[in-house]
Amino acid sequence: MSDPVLDSGLDTAAPADPIHAFIAQTVAEHPVVLFMKGTPNSPRCGFSAHAVQILDHIGASFVGVDVLQDDGLRDGIKTFTDWPTIPQLYVKGEFVGGSDIVKEMFQAGELTALMVEKGVPLGEA
Repeated sequence: MSDPVLDSGLDTAAPADPIHAFIAQTVAEHPVVLFMKGTPNSPRCGFSAHAVQILDHIGASFVGVDVLQDDGLRDGIKTFTDWPTIPQLYVKGEFVGGSDIVKEMFQAGELTALMVEKGVPLGEA
């Protein structure tokens, strides 16, 4: 009888791509992660700055990862999520979206609701 895991084509070993492994480890270790251009204190694009402002406004503590420090990371985050733009927000290991989605969710009250639902403390910024 065949092994369904082996036959599925899924690699159960560590990811072969070290950039994807870094991304996966980062989103697993931190409740809220923003892959962005620049840092939270010094964003280097308007979209990243806007995402930081929204997260700060709702009081979500987050880790900012500067994709401009490494071309491999800048490209790798796009292939990791199959999402073409930066910034990219992750909450409790799940990809939420880019700047436009974060903005729309914030305006609709959905971003705060998502954070609460996922158990992310707010209001401590």
